[in-house]
Amino acid sequence: MRPAADRLAQLLGHILPGPLPVRVRAWDGSQAGPANAPLITLRSPQALRRLLWQPHELGLAEAYITGDLDVDGDLAEALSRAGSSVRDRPATRPRPAGMAAAATLALGLGAAGPPPRRPDGRARLTGPLHSASRDRAAISHHYDLSNEFYALLLDESMAYSCAYWTRPDDPAYTLADAQRDKLELICRKLGLRAGDRLLDVGCGWGSLTVHAARAHKVRVTAVTLSAAQRDFVAERAVREGVADLVDVRLRHWRHIDGGGYDAAAAIEMGEHVGDVEYPAFAAKLHDALRPEGRLLIQQMSRGIHAPGGGAFIETYIAPDMHMRPVGRTVDLLETAGLEVRSTESLREHYAATIDAWRATLEHHWGDVEDLVGETTGRVWRLYLAGASLAFSERRMGVDQILAVRPTREGSSAMPATPTSWYSAESPA
Repeated sequence: MRPAADRLAQLLGHILPGPLPVRVRAWDGSQAGPANAPLITLRSPQALRRLLWQPHELGLAEAYITGDLDVDGDLAEALSRAGSSVRDRPATRPRPAGMAAAATLALGLGAAGPPPRRPDGRARLTGPLHSASRDRAAISHHYDLSNEFYALLLDESMAYSCAYWTRPDDPAYTLADAQRDKLELICRKLGLRAGDRLLDVGCGWGSLTVHAARAHKVRVTAVTLSAAQRDFVAERAVREGVADLVDVRLRHWRHIDGGGYDAAAAIEMGEHVGDVEYPAFAAKLHDALRPEGRLLIQQMSRGIHAPGGGAFIETYIAPDMHMRPVGRTVDLLETAGLEVRSTESLREHYAATIDAWRATLEHHWGDVEDLVGETTGRVWRLYLAGASLAFSERRMGVDQILAVRPTREGSSAMPATPTSWYSAESPA
């Protein structure tokens, strides 16, 4: 009988245009494909069966998550090579004879059979889209994985968002430095001064909340839907000596009450709001600010023809997430009565941030398995590799959008130039 790898290559030839973009090693040890390409190992016919029952991205992802399929070497490089091979070649629909031949090959390789068991970790959400209870479950699925896991993955600030790499060529400059510079840039754009009131919507583990309170002496109302994060931020504020300046609340953005804030921020939280709900979200932020109060949105975006998150991320990582081109978000903020004064793309900064997280994940892989198990660890390995590519290849972006609530007379109290935002001096 012909080696399994040769039959796999023939099978893929009926589906993919052109030669194999990767090298394939089958469960019988045979190999096929270019010698200098990333090596993909199929450990059993189960990998093919997953693709048969669930074609495209999700079946391929679950084959990797379960270990039925593995990658030797850098996962992001393999994904990039395979993805570019498909994108750079014209798509062709297989002829009926080709489909029949592919089916025969698949049957001969053992792909036929009942659907494989799906791996653990899929989001299980119920209820109306973006209802308070469903949003709470979606946030819990992603952020309540384990505070210990995120502490292992992130830097000491616990900032789970794009950093700002001001000295990327300096080998002594770390992710922690870049996250500190990001937090300080946000505070400068918001014009924070001692005694100001800041609303931090979707506060995460309190990186911005604590930095603003400690470095700028502002009073922060921090809002989250995650009970684990609420408890973490409250304890952190005590530990870092700013409990008198921090009020952390467990509530949905719709239920934020009060107003008159000098500034508000939503750092990579708007992606969870939803498309239909975003106008109400923008209006809520407008109404929370006093006249001349500033808003800083840091939010992921997608290209005009790009899909955004995709089936794998929405199933395993961030269910119900919605992204749009940055210009559409600007339109929604201005429709709510805000005046957008600055947008700054951090796309390349996010690729660098995610690569730093990837390096940490691999360095602490044994601890990751102990904390969350191998399956969840492989979910995150795949997620981070794919996310790094999405930003570096411009399928996704991330932007800081600075807006202000003008007075009725049109006053914004904004500085004449943004020079002070990028000063080399940082507070102690």
